[in-house]
This record gives sequence, structure tokens and C-alpha cells, in this order.
Amino acid sequence: MSEEAPFLELCRPAAFTLLEKRSRFLAELLPASSSEEAREGVAAQRRKYPDASHVVHAMVVGEKGEVMGCSDDGEPAGTAGRPVLEILKGSRVTQVLLTVTRWFGGIKLGTGGLVHAYGDAARGVLSEASTRPRIPCARCSLLLAYPQLEAGRRILREQEFTVLAEEYSGEGVLFQGTLPARNLPLLETLLRDLTRGRLRLSLLGPSP
Repeated sequence: MSEEAPFLELCRPAAFTLLEKRSRFLAELLPASSSEEAREGVAAQRRKYPDASHVVHAMVVGEKGEVMGCSDDGEPAGTAGRPVLEILKGSRVTQVLLTVTRWFGGIKLGTGGLVHAYGDAARGVLSEASTRPRIPCARCSLLLAYPQLEAGRRILREQEFTVLAEEYSGEGVLFQGTLPARNLPLLETLLRDLTRGRLRLSLLGPSP
């Protein structure tokens, strides 16, 4: 049995424009690490395009695309947000917001025409997008005493630990950051050896 295709992440925002019977559809693909960030992104798009007729959107977020949502934004039910979401789901891109902004050109497209136009716009922006396989990451915090700091930093670099915050105290330096989940067991082993079993490491959950 073949392995399931990996989930993908967006390398950079992408855009695609479609003209259909004088209506203009601008599809944009934007990073979003949570449903809250996606909602903020939709609000920002509405502020950016105040003259638009509709700002339809779909979002897929979560390590394995487990959180999804969409909106027709005033278009007939099921003709806009749902087709865009189905295409986005099929792409296996996660942590992403796809908006399709429409400027009405004066000619009604009908329900079938809307489904076709919004779907084509979504497919178009996904074809323009640059993506890469998403590597599952873990978030954690750990404390390194000052005598272990130099060697500890080297281990963190070797295990691809991205430092998000450092807090200095009398005990040492508390690091918070992310690393590929596959590197976590080796990181823990190396740091336990370095600290002679006195490692203080806490998992904070998966990285967004």
C-alpha cells in the first residue's frame, strides 16, 4: 500500500486573476496558522477591497488540515465558498487562507456559472502557488544552566531548534522554540547527557 501524500505548506503568498462575463475574480492564497488568523485575513481583504461585490473565502488549518471553514459572502448558497474549499482540500495545502474577491461586471452568471468561476479561480491560484512538504514540528521549553550554555546552543542548532524566546535567570537560560518532531527524541537524549540527567524540558504542543 502506498503512503498517503504529505501535507503541504505555502512558501509565499500567490495570486491569480480570472475574467468571466465582465466580472473579475481575484484569487489569493495567504498563510494562516489558525482559524483566528484566517478570520483576520478575511477582514483585512475586505478593508483592502472596499469596492468589491464579494470576498469569498475558504481556510484549511492545523497540522493535518483538520480545521476547515468557508463562506459564500452573499453569493447563492453553495456556489462559492464550498467549491473553493473542496479544491483547497484536494490540494493538501494546510495553514492557508484562500480568498476569491469578485467585482460584479453587470452580467449574472447563474448558479452553475458561479460554481465554475469560483472553482477555476481557486484552481488557478493553487497552480501559481509555491509549496513544500510540511514537516511536523513540536514546541517545547527547556532550561540550560550557564556552564552548559555553549554546548547546549550547539546541540539546539544541530537539531534544527528555532529559538522563539530566551529568558535569563539566576538558574540559567530558559529557551522556548520549535523543532522538527522527528528530532525531539535525539535532542532530549543529547541534552540529558549534557546535563547529567537534570534536563528540564516541557512539551508545549505541536507547532502552528
